[in-house]
Amino acid sequence: MMIGDRHRRILDAVQQAGELGVGQLAELTGTSEMTVRRDLEQLAEHGMLERYRGGARSLTLRGEAPPFALRMQEAGDSKRRIAQAVAALIADGEAVVIDSGTTCLEVARLLTTRRLTVMPLSLHTANTLAGAPQLRLLLPGGEPRTDELALTGPLTEASLAALRFDTAVLGCCGLTAAGLTAYDLADAAIKRAIIASAHRVFAVADPAKLSRTTLAFVAPISALSMVVTTDDAAEEDTRALVGAGTIVHKA
Repeated sequence: MMIGDRHRRILDAVQQAGELGVGQLAELTGTSEMTVRRDLEQLAEHGMLERYRGGARSLTLRGEAPPFALRMQEAGDSKRRIAQAVAALIADGEAVVIDSGTTCLEVARLLTTRRLTVMPLSLHTANTLAGAPQLRLLLPGGEPRTDELALTGPLTEASLAALRFDTAVLGCCGLTAAGLTAYDLADAAIKRAIIASAHRVFAVADPAKLSRTTLAFVAPISALSMVVTTDDAAEEDTRALVGAGTIVHKA
């Protein structure tokens, strides 16, 4: 098994179980315990799990976002497909606000050659868009969060309240027929301000998000113009979203 595939299997197993021992992971990956220990050290150094003597535990909790480095590894193909679909729905000349998150970052990467006005809500995204030749970049105020570098707080909310956008690209932590949820109250407040600032709101969500509820309620599904996911999303999940009052676009 290649090292990348082995790391992915270890991360998936630890996240699902909560914590696993070195022996269990060696059996799962078909490799030696010494190799697994090296893998766990590398993954812990990148903030993807917590290492302890004899095993590892997940960093993913209901009230806390998974580490940014871990989310960058997840569902890469789905995120790229979603980003392509969203970019195709945005017309040149629009004013666009882009939420934080890894799928939103993928969208931003596809907009760097476009003639748009864009306000990113993460320093990762701002860095991606900086220097794009035709793009007008607006930077909000706010305090960047550790790791995620998402901008939050009253300065960010004031920046959103002062502007009106054609389109918002909204990241999802959890999205079900019961509503859109975020990992914490500060992020939920920013997402509500994004929704209020835009004529139309595209929520981007890989299929795993469509059956997940996190800590802080953001808004009902009817507040979204469209949910963009992939064609392998569960039919029962997408049917429930449509029934709750939004359009679902499968990339």
